[in-house]
Amino acid sequence: MASLELYSKGASVWIPDPDAVWVSALLLQDYSPGDPHLRLQLSNGQEAHYPVGSTSDLPPLGNPDILEGENDLTALSFLHEPAVLHNLRVRFLDYNSIYTYCGIVLVAINPYDQLPIYGEEVIDAYSGQDMGDMEPHIFSVAEEAYRTMTREEKNQSIIISGESGSGKTVSAKFTMRYFAVVGGAAQQTSVEERVLASNPIMESIGNAKTTRNDNSSRFGKYIEIGFGRKGDIIAANMRTYLLEKSRVVFQASSERNYHIFYQLCASRELPEMRSLKLNGPEHFRYTSQGGEMQIPGTDDVADLERTRNAFTILGVQPDQQMELFRILSAVLHLGNVNIQASGRSAERSYIDADDRSLAVFSKLLGVEGPQMAHWLCQRRLAVGGEMLVKPMTGQQALEARDALAKHIYGQLFTWTVQRLNSALRTQGGTTKSFIGVLDIYGFETFDRNSFEQFCINYANEKLQQQFNRHVFHLEQEEYVREELAWSRIEFSDNQQCINLIEAQLGLFDLLDEECRMPKGSDESWVRKLYDQHLSSKPHPHFRKPRMSNSAFIVLHFADTVQYECDGFLDKNRDTVFEELINILKASQSELVAELFQQQGNVPAAANGSVRSGKRATREHKLTVGFQFRQSLQMLMDTLNSTTPHYVRCIKPNDLKEPFMFDPRRTVQQLRACGVLETIRISAAGYPSRWTYEEFFSRYRLLLRGPQSQDQAQASCRQALPELIPDQDQYCFGKTKVFFRAGQVALLERLRAERLRIAAVIIQSRVRGWLARVAYASICWATVTIQRYSRGALARRLALTLRYTKSALVIQKTYRMVVVRQLFLMIRQATITIQAFTRGTLTRRRYRQLVAERAAVLLQASVRMWLAKKAYRRVHAAVVFMQCCVRRRAARRELQKLKSEARSVEKYRELNKGMEVKLMQLQLRADQEARESAALRETLHAERESTGGELEALKATIQKLESQKQEKPPPSPIISEKEVEERRRAEEKAAQEILQLTQELKSLQKEKDTFCKERDDLSARLLEQEKAQEECVQQAVSQECEALRAELDEERRKYQGLLREFTRLEQRYDNLREMSLLTERTKGHRRTDSTQSLSLEPLSPTPLSPGCLTPLSLSPFPSAFPSPEVVRRVSVTSPSLERKLSMWSSETSMDQLMERMDVAKDPAVKMKGEDLAHAYDAVRVANKFLESQLRGQRGQWEEDLEALRCQLSQAISGCSSAAERQELQELVEARERECVRLRRELKELKNTVSLRRLLAQVLPSSLSPEAPLSPSRPKPATVTGLLECRKRDENKLIKNLITDIRVDSALSLPAGLPARVVFLCVRQADCSGEQTQARSLCSAAVTAMKAALKKHSNDIDMSALWLKNACLLHDLLTQHSPKQTLDSDDLVPLTTDLSDLIRALSDLCIQAYQQVLSITEKRLQNIIVPALLESETILGLSASASKLVTSRKRAGSDPRPVGGDAPTMVSVLRELGALHTAMTHQALPSTQMEQAFHQLTYLISASALNSLLLRKDMCCWSRGMQIRYNVSLLEEWLRSRGLQAGGAVATLEPLIQAVQLLQAGKKTDADAQAIFQTCTALSSQQIVKILTLYTPHSDLDERVTLNFIRTVQGLLKGRSDGQPPQLLMDVRRVFPVTFPYSPPPGLHAEQLVIPDSLKISFLRRA
Repeated sequence: MASLELYSKGASVWIPDPDAVWVSALLLQDYSPGDPHLRLQLSNGQEAHYPVGSTSDLPPLGNPDILEGENDLTALSFLHEPAVLHNLRVRFLDYNSIYTYCGIVLVAINPYDQLPIYGEEVIDAYSGQDMGDMEPHIFSVAEEAYRTMTREEKNQSIIISGESGSGKTVSAKFTMRYFAVVGGAAQQTSVEERVLASNPIMESIGNAKTTRNDNSSRFGKYIEIGFGRKGDIIAANMRTYLLEKSRVVFQASSERNYHIFYQLCASRELPEMRSLKLNGPEHFRYTSQGGEMQIPGTDDVADLERTRNAFTILGVQPDQQMELFRILSAVLHLGNVNIQASGRSAERSYIDADDRSLAVFSKLLGVEGPQMAHWLCQRRLAVGGEMLVKPMTGQQALEARDALAKHIYGQLFTWTVQRLNSALRTQGGTTKSFIGVLDIYGFETFDRNSFEQFCINYANEKLQQQFNRHVFHLEQEEYVREELAWSRIEFSDNQQCINLIEAQLGLFDLLDEECRMPKGSDESWVRKLYDQHLSSKPHPHFRKPRMSNSAFIVLHFADTVQYECDGFLDKNRDTVFEELINILKASQSELVAELFQQQGNVPAAANGSVRSGKRATREHKLTVGFQFRQSLQMLMDTLNSTTPHYVRCIKPNDLKEPFMFDPRRTVQQLRACGVLETIRISAAGYPSRWTYEEFFSRYRLLLRGPQSQDQAQASCRQALPELIPDQDQYCFGKTKVFFRAGQVALLERLRAERLRIAAVIIQSRVRGWLARVAYASICWATVTIQRYSRGALARRLALTLRYTKSALVIQKTYRMVVVRQLFLMIRQATITIQAFTRGTLTRRRYRQLVAERAAVLLQASVRMWLAKKAYRRVHAAVVFMQCCVRRRAARRELQKLKSEARSVEKYRELNKGMEVKLMQLQLRADQEARESAALRETLHAERESTGGELEALKATIQKLESQKQEKPPPSPIISEKEVEERRRAEEKAAQEILQLTQELKSLQKEKDTFCKERDDLSARLLEQEKAQEECVQQAVSQECEALRAELDEERRKYQGLLREFTRLEQRYDNLREMSLLTERTKGHRRTDSTQSLSLEPLSPTPLSPGCLTPLSLSPFPSAFPSPEVVRRVSVTSPSLERKLSMWSSETSMDQLMERMDVAKDPAVKMKGEDLAHAYDAVRVANKFLESQLRGQRGQWEEDLEALRCQLSQAISGCSSAAERQELQELVEARERECVRLRRELKELKNTVSLRRLLAQVLPSSLSPEAPLSPSRPKPATVTGLLECRKRDENKLIKNLITDIRVDSALSLPAGLPARVVFLCVRQADCSGEQTQARSLCSAAVTAMKAALKKHSNDIDMSALWLKNACLLHDLLTQHSPKQTLDSDDLVPLTTDLSDLIRALSDLCIQAYQQVLSITEKRLQNIIVPALLESETILGLSASASKLVTSRKRAGSDPRPVGGDAPTMVSVLRELGALHTAMTHQALPSTQMEQAFHQLTYLISASALNSLLLRKDMCCWSRGMQIRYNVSLLEEWLRSRGLQAGGAVATLEPLIQAVQLLQAGKKTDADAQAIFQTCTALSSQQIVKILTLYTPHSDLDERVTLNFIRTVQGLLKGRSDGQPPQLLMDVRRVFPVTFPYSPPPGLHAEQLVIPDSLKISFLRRA
């Protein structure tokens, strides 16, 4: 009991409640010994009185708020049932955490929902992590078992128990899946896949629907997963316990039989299932008793398909599967066999001969139907040595039928398990250790409990005893390790209950004895139990019910259970008559005969006993109870020889509702599964354990004297006797201080009181200071107010005086303005009148002068126009005549030039083969001449039409002139009447003009209005167009992003396949080396030196250029033999080698003709001499064509210059624009023709490639006597190359790539090997040695790949070969025909190296992946310690130490301390090594940015995943540390200019997670800020961090549930449509791209080749 001082006002206590089991209440007054009751306030605000008779009746105390939601129940200060129940409820409902530690036990609550916490990223996060550092998880237990097994080389066991429906099977599945991922191999049908494939089979034949679970396992199983020396799974074995065979023939209401029966009935319409004669499950007696035919949400047809696929994976053939299904169908038909009673007292029974069910049963099993019908109703007895046949009653026959059905199903179940074990058995290697996963039934108690529940509860008694002793052993080890003076802990041992069941004259012993009796019955067995354990020797765990004489009560450790004795003897015997078994042994079905032949060979393995007429000796060994005790004892021996790990599964409610917590059902299971017993054992000793440093950090304010972290232990030893007077309440160990239950709460109270006193003192000082500050501010405010008031009064008086003066000035000014305006108005009127009068007189005089002047001007203008017209006509005629004469002369000259150009007779004499070409040129020239003539005709027509229009215009002008001349001149005398009329007309016109002007103004206004509307509409249209353009751009950008993402995904898949190919290639090399070693061990055989040289993979022969690398895709795949053939031929017979060379050349010639589209039939008939002559003819023709085209080009250039000179002269002497345009078009046509001919010349130049390809083939096909042929092509003249002779190729590759030392290689200039290889390849290509160029390049690629494998752990060498591979790829790409097509400066390579370029591209990707892989391996184990755990800011974490009392597990590795712990310096050192290596090799910045983008993503994802799974990291102080560590990484990246490639952006999720730890978490504004800030985090990640947030000091508070729900409401819109994502995918790989960058010109003189390379045999060319 806790100290009475803790029962003070405001303390929290737990009181019993009928509905919630326990409810929380607050003390309203202090408790004093002797008080009759406690005044309490319940959570609903009501006041209650709790009666207290003595101090032992006090209610349990509540834990401090800071311990609420702890992930380890043993960390609670008060360890009792209400504290455990409350902590589990808080974690399950508020935090959605289904896993909780309870010491060495993992408590798993079934959520009845799919949670995203079992993906591969979660497995990666838990792999290799300490169990005490991570959040509770089933993977954590699996990892602890795996690490303990590999480290201590000791077998492990994971014991998973719980009620039906609590999630045991699912937990076992995830455990095996974890082992399959962590310790799995890469074979397609590996053992771990077969282990996982066994689950659907065992579920279908061993699981059924019960009232508590839709998929309840009706058997127990123990799976041993065997591991090899490297920690990989190599074997597995399964053992089963106590199959519930009675379910085959009987099911309770709302329950089902085993799933396999319903799956077969649902699939009855399949073609292969029609022979089974199945109907719906409601038509069979064995499947319709429970009334449940279908489970909601399940598909029996799909489940059967999964079961069949699993059988296939495990090697069960389809015909054997159908045999299995026939036996199961026969069991269903057996249940429908109609057995009828006969006789007076129904002492006989019979089966109709035409019973359909019996006929189908007999046909499916291949047995005789009449015999089966006879022995189902008869039995054979041995009486006095004679065999008698006795008929059975109808009830006995039904029991015999049901017993046979159960026996058949039991034998089939046993055979299936044996078949699975044979498939899971190892094929090679030795199992070094194993991990066993025990999925066994938990404690069961129903309204009616029978033999199955008795055996299950007996097994749980044994497991609980083993569990209690193991927990006690761990406690004892802890005390011994800390050298404590301890006394033995008393715990409730259930040995007495176990003795009651299994000891001599126990329940099982008396049951077997009763089964041996001839007339034994359940009633006589119960009477023996009463006599033995109630009358003669009363047992404390055995009782008799008051109202029943056919039942007994056993007081188990978990609960008191009443067992009904009906059926105990029959279920224990589980007998079936021998006659029926003999019939089945004689079955025509091989599988049926095999099932029942095994029974006679291995009787102990059978699930029942066979009863014959002659009683067997020691028959009691065959009872079910005896077999179960044997198997259980074997299981206990296995568990005791291993290190156990416990998982207790809890069913939170019986309604199967997600995240619904029923406290009564939960506490019942906690009592039954031993969790509370663990708590009680821990509470009996010292449950609270602190290291001295943790105690000092938390309670340093309670200590006195000098305080130093180095003197923490001495300070604790000195201060604790003063704080806790009772020395029995604590104990000092070597590294920890131990406390009894409740003492931590007492220390927390003293600490809170000390903090309260300090807070009062601080408050008093602060309040005094605030009062003084307030008084000073009031005085200052008073003086300020007075000053401002006086100033306001003075300003008001000055304003009044200013207003008075202003009024006077305004009056004076106004009067002056009025008088001046009147004067100006009179003056303006006078001036206006005078102006109008003078204007009228002036206009009258002006009109008279204008009339006279107009006539004179009109006559002068007409005469001038006539004179100009005559002059233009004469001038045009003269110019036209000149143009005609000049055009005629120019045409004659043009005809002369064309005739000279068409003269090709001399060319036809030189070479008759060019006639077709010249005819084509002639046709093109004629065509262009015709086009020119057509254009001239069009121009002539246009000129004629223009002349016609001109004549029409001239006629119109002449007509107008004649009309004007005929008009009489105006009369010079104008009468006054006419003047008056003219004046009136002018006035009228003026009025009309005025009116029109007004209308014009109105129209102008309307126009302005319309213009404004038009502008508005235009603006709107522009806005709409802009909006549409933005929409289109947005759609285009989205489509581009989608395409870019698709491209990246394709690149990622390709690079993943390339990585997989590299891995498989490495495995192939390893297997080949192992096979070679195996062959050498069988017997060493000496080989010739030439053979050993030919075996080297880095010395390719010129005969096999296509087989040097697996990635090379040669255009002639079958042109060359395999390297093994070449090796044999080259060693054995030189003549064969020449024939082989001849054959390969001929094959290459055939493929060459196919590629060049040359007919093969005539070419096949040609001999070597014919080919030589043809080659000479083609070579001479090509040379002649080249010289001829060069001469034509020169002549055409001269003609072009002459035409240009003539054109300039014609332009200078010609005044016609039409002729100038015609000559310009003629020149342009000539220029176009020159361009076309220039293009043809370039095409003819490309025919040189044909000559070079022929040079590659023809010399090898000619006779050996003429190796030098005059038809050899002239090589391209390229200088600055390196020449490597054929015999020096292997030496070059070895010295330059394969055998180069690391120090020498790193001292070379960047890319030197690639440059040297390229210059040698280029020299061989220019010399016409395409085979040598290709073989040298292939050897270089293969050697680089081998060098990468050789230096697979050296980052500097990997970066060096990455640089050389990229440079060689760029050089070959730069000089490929595709790249040099548009460039006249570079001479292309004639050798086709496209496949080697692709191989180099893949090699670049492999080298890049190897560089990253080396760095990732180095970073993997230091990311989390350096980024999350290291304390770069000293003293920050110590000032905010958390109340942590959790204990490390036994198997956990201690963390490195002090200078050995990784820090950010370690991370930056590894990144710096990569940056230095890549910088030293002068790799492009884009590659470096991509590499660091990948690495920073790995760092961010690993750190964030660990943060999301570690509650101790989710606090403000740790967030500050992490943010500072991340800032160091950001600064490092920016200092090296790596932020542009997205390296810093990948850290954003981690940065936002740290900001979330540091942000406020109280108000709605804080929630809105979190929603707007944390955009890179998913909704699940944000909620998880808020849930895990734990205050590490009293100044901080937990995040309330209301705040979390507010954030969830804001995030709901964001999470729609997104898959649930908690952890980041650490294995994500970003695709890498290598942009092509043409290298600068390369010459041998530029290379500085050191003498250490020993390649002086290369010659400069």
